[in-house]
Amino acid sequence: MNFFARETMRRRYNRKLDMQARFVKAARRNMVDAAPGIHSCIVVLDGLKPDFNIGKIFRTAEAFSIREIHLVGVEYFDPEPAKGSVRWLPFFQYADFADCYREIRARGYTCISLEPGQQTMLGEGKLPVKAAFVFGHEEFGLSFDRADYPDILSLSIAQWGHVQSLNVSIAASIVLYEYVRQHGRSPQEGLKQHPVQIGRDRR
Repeated sequence: MNFFARETMRRRYNRKLDMQARFVKAARRNMVDAAPGIHSCIVVLDGLKPDFNIGKIFRTAEAFSIREIHLVGVEYFDPEPAKGSVRWLPFFQYADFADCYREIRARGYTCISLEPGQQTMLGEGKLPVKAAFVFGHEEFGLSFDRADYPDILSLSIAQWGHVQSLNVSIAASIVLYEYVRQHGRSPQEGLKQHPVQIGRDRR
């Protein structure tokens, strides 16, 4: 292995360690400060990469005050793109989708996967109030066999371009906006805003 290959591996390893350290810190704050949002929907992130999309989805989900996020097959993620949102939004981690699914269904949620090529488009019908939106890996899709979960509904986001593909964090933003458009409560009912802290956190 040449010098450049070794240097690349070293940098990737150090980046991973930094990401894990940030995650541990954010998770500790989450355990103290997080509370469910005012809207009844939840987001399930199935096997997403740990680098930036998860944090961006946290940021959007917290802005729309959804109830919580469920992570499947995600041991850690980079909280930096969330811009502090990980602190306020509850999240739960599962080794596989089956455990997550059982928990969601036991609480009366309807699972809705977002996948290209479906017959029904987002916005064509009424979304259930207790909706659990499932987003899979951008390259590999969902981690489970759809045939094993026949009650999971499937929707697509209408697109008009040549490349029928959306970044997963953008897709989540569109879906959550549509949910809040249909079921959203008044912004005055939103959670109390916390002042932005400048400099070192003194807690």
